Amino acid sequence: MLQKIYIRHIPQMIDQHVELAGWVCRVRGSGKVSFIQFRDGTGFVQVVAGIQDVSVEDFESIRHLTQESAIRVSGKVIASEHSPIGVEILANHIEVVHKTEDYPITPKEHGTDFLMDRRHLWIRSARQQAILTIRHQIVTAIRHYFDDSDFTLVDAPIFTANECEGSSTLFATKYFEENAYLSQSGQLYMEAACEAVGRAYCFGPTFRAENSNTRRHLTEFWMVEPEVAYMDLDGDIELAEGLVQAIVRRVLERCKNELQTLERDTKPLEAVIKGSFPKISYTEAVQIIQDSGSPFKWGDDFGGADETIISGKFERPVVVYGYPTEIKPFYMKKDPENPKVVRNMDILAPEGYGEIIGGGQREESLDVLEASLRAQGLAPAIYSWYLDIRRYGSVPHAGFGLGVERSVAWICGLPHVRETGAFPRLPNRLRP
Repeated sequence: MLQKIYIRHIPQMIDQHVELAGWVCRVRGSGKVSFIQFRDGTGFVQVVAGIQDVSVEDFESIRHLTQESAIRVSGKVIASEHSPIGVEILANHIEVVHKTEDYPITPKEHGTDFLMDRRHLWIRSARQQAILTIRHQIVTAIRHYFDDSDFTLVDAPIFTANECEGSSTLFATKYFEENAYLSQSGQLYMEAACEAVGRAYCFGPTFRAENSNTRRHLTEFWMVEPEVAYMDLDGDIELAEGLVQAIVRRVLERCKNELQTLERDTKPLEAVIKGSFPKISYTEAVQIIQDSGSPFKWGDDFGGADETIISGKFERPVVVYGYPTEIKPFYMKKDPENPKVVRNMDILAPEGYGEIIGGGQREESLDVLEASLRAQGLAPAIYSWYLDIRRYGSVPHAGFGLGVERSVAWICGLPHVRETGAFPRLPNRLRP
């Protein structure tokens, strides 16, 4: 009886007979032997089919196989010095499940729009599969990190009645007789949750109606947002550093082939797991930008180009803390020693990738929080449930959000976030 298996497992199965099911990437060969580049979703392997090893009917079918035809392969796993995974399959039987005609994505060069219009097919390519595999390992690392650190997963709602990150980027929709919005963040709900379970996190999609066509922006993206009761800014930074290192460590350990497929230089990633990150204040970051010749002024918010200048001074992720109060949301806690800045932090990835984490300590005083809401033109009545957190058992607490897509782009070394997920949403793209 043949053992049905996946390509990712066959390097440990040399000299065993297996059955694989997948798709043809391409076929080449001579009169007596054919070579099939074959994939099954877990990896790629070469299948060798000699005229002496398969039936006449099989050999004739192989000669006419087309790109993305679906096949089943039976054969023996043999060692191969030339294979990226160290093995190949010596076939004894090939079954054609479906022969594909006129597959639109060929090995030639295609434009980005052409590929994005066919994203449902483009994700079958080796590069895109490597990215999706690394994304999966990043998500797994995130869940393990929090699950192993006494956190409780608490799902935040997608429909919300109030803003969290500014009204200019809200997707509005009718919710029966009320107005509702797609969630910009689960943070406010996690602040409530952490006073129920102590250490809470949510992990799901968030939405920003921001018409930004940059390499760092999507209109729909995934964030993980932890919130911890009785935590200050220092504890928040330590938690965030540990998360980034856990993610990078898992990818380096489990995605060697995928990183190689992407031709990713792993030295910058290896540096991430070597100790604590450098830390600078917002004021020090401003000086770095100004020293580069930029007319940036203290009190301005960082743009992508500014983050690139700052992170370019460091070989590892850098923590920037203490941003001006005026440019931060109402819930940020002011620094008691300098109310002009808040107790927040961002983590900027190196190599020009910019912010991957943003967070900080939250204001726990009811009076101060109500005043901050009014100062930003927001009605405290709309946030009555949120203010209840400060009315009943309020404690110091802190948290942050990590953007999955930006993290994937950085770790994979991608030039644009549109390749970081299977079906990205951008201002000009709602399909497929």
